[in-house]
Amino acid sequence: MCGSERAQDTLRQTLQAVRRRLESADISMPELEAAELVACALGIDRRHIPALPGRPVTTAERERLSALLARRLAGEPLAYLLGEWDFYGITLRVTPDVLIPRSDTERLCELAIQTARPQPAPRVLDLCSGSGCIGLALLHEVPQARAVAVDISPAALAVAGENAERLGLADRYQCMQASALEPPAEAYRDTFDLMVCNPPYITADEMRALDPDVADYEPHLALYGGEDGLDFYRAVTRTWVQVVRPGGAIFFECGWKQGEAVAAVCRAAGLDAVRVETDYAGVPRIVCAVRPG
Repeated sequence: MCGSERAQDTLRQTLQAVRRRLESADISMPELEAAELVACALGIDRRHIPALPGRPVTTAERERLSALLARRLAGEPLAYLLGEWDFYGITLRVTPDVLIPRSDTERLCELAIQTARPQPAPRVLDLCSGSGCIGLALLHEVPQARAVAVDISPAALAVAGENAERLGLADRYQCMQASALEPPAEAYRDTFDLMVCNPPYITADEMRALDPDVADYEPHLALYGGEDGLDFYRAVTRTWVQVVRPGGAIFFECGWKQGEAVAAVCRAAGLDAVRVETDYAGVPRIVCAVRPG
């Protein structure tokens, strides 16, 4: 596309050309994605584009845009191209070391925030933290809260730590490397007022059928949850729930067909007040429970 365009092409012309390329590739929301890609290549805020229709696009900017567009047309997710993504009112840095935060998870954040907000100084465990999206969104909304992010991936923890710094939350946010499949240190027993956990939950069959933009780019370490997708729920309810104080709340995200199965795992582990909540789209993907007193 860009190689045939003239140096004096305007932002409006460039935006239209990118949108047409995305449309022809059946990219969903081509207008929005075109604006994001153009803004990224030009180093401007996407919201300023409507006010700059006649702005010339330089040769260097066209070259950057051409490279970004080629990667997007090859299937690379937009979030990784931009290097950041919005989630629950905050903007997070994202890299291929972490899953892209999804709106499916925002309802879990809301429920956890509602639980944490009335408490004077809630301590939160974000298990399988990835980019830090859940724990950092909670800290952003609950100024008196503190959080510990736990992930097995050092690279993911580095991204989460950077996000905490960018958001000005690092003084209330601690990162710790550990596996959710292994028991936690005894020193953490009865430490936290609530736990949020969005673990890997994709089944073996689902892994084989993943869309290429997920299978080829997002970290499989954060996706695969065992043959039936429930390995992490079984491990966490056996061991990690002990770091939550008696009477503390636990929030799991799960796959769209797993709500009742995860609830059954929680009940079998002796958790109280187990219930399945829906996300904003009405999909039953959040399981809430309480550690018995």
